Amino acid sequence: MTSSLEPTNPSERIGVVGVLGGTGPQGRGLAARFAAAGLDVVLGSRDAARAAATAQTLGRGVRGTTNQDCASASDIVVVAVPYMGHAALLADLAPALAGKVVVDCVNPLGFDKQGAFVLAVPEGSAAQQAAALLPNSRVVAAFHHVSAVLLEDPQVDRLDTDVLVLGDDREATDLVADLVAVIPGMRGVYAGRLRNAHQVEALTANLISVNRRYKAHAGIRVTDV
Repeated sequence: MTSSLEPTNPSERIGVVGVLGGTGPQGRGLAARFAAAGLDVVLGSRDAARAAATAQTLGRGVRGTTNQDCASASDIVVVAVPYMGHAALLADLAPALAGKVVVDCVNPLGFDKQGAFVLAVPEGSAAQQAAALLPNSRVVAAFHHVSAVLLEDPQVDRLDTDVLVLGDDREATDLVADLVAVIPGMRGVYAGRLRNAHQVEALTANLISVNRRYKAHAGIRVTDV
């Protein structure tokens, strides 16, 4: 998967990037980094006015609209919504997302006094749920372990972390790895088929525990690759 390490002119392959849930911390942060890399970015939200207002704060190259219009206008779509609204949103947007690469970065987590814990997903993982709801899309799992705090911090010019990329379509996973690589310091590493997404999503709960204990914004690095 050499394209994940040194992509050639990735913006030519990527096209317009949509971010569903683009007004939340993860969505805002990813959108800002994609725009800074010169990509055309569309923020989606249930509230078009809120999406437009958020887009204005992110600068040139970002525009805001409804989730429906975002899905229709984009070539590759990142899903960065809370898990509780994940299934309903994707079921509604399935026609607009048909034929597109859909990047699911949703972590099915709950929180209590003991911290973060993993929620059971009938399909096995949020990414597999997305694949079941979007049979005509190419679903890829990625961006689960990237700190929203670091993404949104303008003083952080590099995010030195790897992103595990999972999927059943080689061309789609290569494209998402190219998308990862437009953010300075980040690298996409292929980590298996979509059936292995559960443990990747679940690892986020462990990273949250690391961050709380050490007051950090931990990511991951894969060695010897």
